[in-house]
Amino acid sequence: MTIAPPDAIVASIERAFAAPPRLDPYPHWLLDEVLPDGMAARLAGMHPPGEAIGDGGGRRENSNDRRIFLGPDMQRRNPDCGALAAALQTPHLAATLARTCGADLDGALLRIEYCRDRGGFWLEPHTDIGAKRFTFLIYLNTPPAGEQWGTDIYRDAAGSFVGSAPSHENAGVAFVPAANSWHGFGPRPISAERRSLIINYVGPEWRSTHELAFADQPIRLA
Repeated sequence: MTIAPPDAIVASIERAFAAPPRLDPYPHWLLDEVLPDGMAARLAGMHPPGEAIGDGGGRRENSNDRRIFLGPDMQRRNPDCGALAAALQTPHLAATLARTCGADLDGALLRIEYCRDRGGFWLEPHTDIGAKRFTFLIYLNTPPAGEQWGTDIYRDAAGSFVGSAPSHENAGVAFVPAANSWHGFGPRPISAERRSLIINYVGPEWRSTHELAFADQPIRLA
């Protein structure tokens, strides 16, 4: 098994973000081939502790005791996790994302969640405003499982449906949280574990420092 070095991961993510954004109902990027060959499959095959999350009342924070984050310990135990965190921490990649997407990432902190969702899971429409400066999801499931498990994009808080992000293995979606960045995950059948990564760059006011990849290392853009 060959682990992609951080610079190769950076290059792959930058290529994915070369696609123009969708502007309706807010700017968002639908991404493909986000990570280097084989990396998404290896991450999908991880065996982290705990169990998958089912019905959490439409909010991930209702299942905080079962959430998994790629902190220093997970990075040490899994080389792919370490390489991914190192790539996302680089000022070069953060500057590319800031320039491409209009995100304010100077002084931001990296947060990576490894999501395992099972039948019954759903998320109510929400916007991710507040301390989250950038939101970036990568889907890990291979077909046929996962083909209809992408994040739903909404026009408003009432859940006026616009569309779902493609969710095949190594696809993704990204956006800058704003007052109109409504998204969620409507109830639907989940036949196997729905696995994905949620990557956020958050502001220094973020209180749950155990969730951060490098809690004491804010990213400084040149």
